[in-house]
This record gives sequence, C-alpha cells and structure tokens, in this order.
Amino acid sequence: MVAWRDDDELFALMRAQLFPAVVGDILDTMGFLHQFLSPQIRPLRPDMVVIGRAMPVLESNCFANTEPAGHSELSRKPFGLLFEALDDLQRHEVYLATGCAPQFALWGGLMTTRARHLQAAGAVLDGYSRDTPEVLALGMPVFSCGGYAQDQGPRGKVVDWRVAVECHGVRVAPGDIVFGDLDGVLVIPRAAEEEAIRRALEKASTENRVREAIERGMSTVEAFKTFGVM
Repeated sequence: MVAWRDDDELFALMRAQLFPAVVGDILDTMGFLHQFLSPQIRPLRPDMVVIGRAMPVLESNCFANTEPAGHSELSRKPFGLLFEALDDLQRHEVYLATGCAPQFALWGGLMTTRARHLQAAGAVLDGYSRDTPEVLALGMPVFSCGGYAQDQGPRGKVVDWRVAVECHGVRVAPGDIVFGDLDGVLVIPRAAEEEAIRRALEKASTENRVREAIERGMSTVEAFKTFGVM
C-alpha cells in the first residue's frame, strides 16, 4: 500500500503518478459528482499543473476605491482585505478567489511575486488575471479565465478569506486539495482525500495495463471486460 507522511510526499506522488481526470473519476464513484470547477478556468500555459491546499478568498464587486458613506469599514478600505489575505498564504497553499462578477483581474505580477516568496503552490481565479508575461516568467501555476488588464482597485474588494466558498456549484473549504491541469481544476474534499488518492493510484496503474493491452491489439470491449476500466 502506498503511503505518504506529509504534504511534501503526497503532492510529489500526485504530480508523478496522477492527473485530475483519474482522481475525478474516483470521486464520482464515491458520490462526489460535482468537484470540477468551470472549464473556463484554464492554466496560463498548457503545461502548468497546480497541486496544493485551498486558501479560499471571497471577493465582491464595488464601484469605487472607497465609499465613505458605507456602513462597513471595508467600504472605506481600497482592495478590502486583499493584502491581508495574500500575506496569509502558506507553503503548499493555493489562493482560490471567487464571488464576484468577472469584470477585472483578480491576480497579477506583484501578487505572484509575493506568493512565490511565501512558497505558495499557485493561484486559481474565478475570473481574470493580468500581467501575463510577468506571471509566466515567474513560473508559478496560475489558472484563470484569461488575461484582462482592467484593475481590481476601483472595482472589487476581498471581503474575507480562509472561509468555505461556493465556486460554480463546488464547495471549496480551507485545506481541500486543489489539483489542476490543462483539462480542468478539481477540488478534493479533505475528508475524502486519502481514500480518493489511494484508489486513484490503483486506477492509474490499471489504466497503464489497459493501455499496454490495447497497444498489443486487444479490443476496447475485451479490455473493459478484463480490467473493468476504460
């Protein structure tokens, strides 16, 4: 039985032997049928893979940097709690922002620089990112709906972080595993992660045997009958 002692070993194992699709298949069999985020959320570069623990960030639209007449102190605070949330990122964590209409960039080059210094795992944005050449040069995995230069400053605020959020019908709680590649971003609930990953490793191994059998000429009908995987 494959075992891992900590997140360093777990994420290295996942990166080497798994991909989101195979883990998503296992989650389906476990009754977790809606764990992929919107397919509009894509890596900025096709070879990017993000693996880490979610640090959910809740965003909101606004119409100015500050609203002095507002009843909340956040109304008078440019960017809301964005800087506090960013500075709270931990090693192996994924900054996952959602909650507002996609009208501006939720992430950029300076944020990537700070996140890299904190040894975060990447960013997943339910919206746009910007400073794309700078982000790509820094090499951190960033997934978004694409590049859009419009600034968040007078248009959006972070209103909370490290809280469970809803993103395209998927509940994302702090500490859930976020696993994304070119085919999509999967959220693995923390309570289900050990069983899901162990079973996904077994499925990936079986799929390799199926692939070898098909390459030798076995039909897909016979392969599924023999291995139960396709």
